[in-house]
This record gives sequence, C-alpha cells and structure tokens, in this order.
Amino acid sequence: MITSSSILACATCANSFKHGGQDAAGWAIALMLLVIVPLITMVVWFMVKIAKRERVGLDSQYCDDYVAPPNNS
Repeated sequence: MITSSSILACATCANSFKHGGQDAAGWAIALMLLVIVPLITMVVWFMVKIAKRERVGLDSQYCDDYVAPPNNS
C-alpha cells in the first residue's frame, strides 16, 4: 500500500506539500468547504423565501382546481 501522501495527491497539491508544511490538501479542502457550504445554504434559503412569498401573494382567481382524469378502463 502506498503510504506517501505526496504520491496520492494531484500535481498541484503535490507541489504545495513541499512548500505548505505538508498540509496543503487539507487546507484546500477546508477552504472549498468554507466557500461552497455557505453559498449553497444561501441559494436554498433564497429559493425557499421566493416560494413562500409567491404562495402568500398568489391571487386565488388564477389558481386552477385540480380535476382528476377520467378512469377509462
């Protein structure tokens, strides 16, 4: 089994291991998570907020009543 972490890393991170104190990949993953998780959270929050606002402000005259399709069997 390969135990050297510099062999398992991609070319970009492998070079950073030499200069970054052997923890460049960990910091890169942490930075990506610190950027991506709040971004996705804000997008989901904004979409839910828009959906709730639309439901509250929806005029009932524009809503269609559900009509079940006829059973032709």
